[in-house]
Amino acid sequence: MSILTIAIAKGRLQDGAFELFRRAGVVVPEAAASSRRLMIEDESRRYSFILVKPGDVPVYVEYGVADAGVCGRDVLIESAADVHEPLDLGFGRCTLVVAGKAGSAERGYNPLATARVATKYPRATADYFQRRGVPVELIELSGSVELAPALGLSEHIVDLVETGRTLRENGLVVLDTIAESTARLIVNRASYHLKRAAVAGLVDALKEAVFNQPQMNTDKH
Repeated sequence: MSILTIAIAKGRLQDGAFELFRRAGVVVPEAAASSRRLMIEDESRRYSFILVKPGDVPVYVEYGVADAGVCGRDVLIESAADVHEPLDLGFGRCTLVVAGKAGSAERGYNPLATARVATKYPRATADYFQRRGVPVELIELSGSVELAPALGLSEHIVDLVETGRTLRENGLVVLDTIAESTARLIVNRASYHLKRAAVAGLVDALKEAVFNQPQMNTDKH
């Protein structure tokens, strides 16, 4: 039987991913899952897992280093990776939004002025504003984008939110929704054909776990 290498996004989705795999009969020893190792195997040794940054999951899968991966739809939208996406895993639910100070929604966008937007999602942000005919200046940040409007760095932000609490506590409101995001199973296009039986078995097992088990709640904040 073919061994599948699966890239898992570290951080917010990691625990939910391993829990779902466990429900699908793919059990990673707890000691290995909680260690600092970046390459681990399940108990059956049919699956090898690599733990990488969320934005790197589609890269490893697209280039065939990993046969499959688990990452958020927000990451897929931003990366535009050429991968097969057979299954919505249903956990890690968030929303990619445009946010700004209260009252900015009523003012709208001045079509003669460039909107200054801070974000970790430059591709998705540029696409959103371009589709609306609004010129945009992107300010790429790697963390705490909520500070940008408060400190005058930008007028708006585009970021991923779960409960919206961080926005509210920093005086921001959601102005528009770009996309809903959940964890997705993605598969390398070549692996999907060359390892068809192993991939199909994994997809079927995860699908059964998703639809026949209680919904997981992995929200952190």
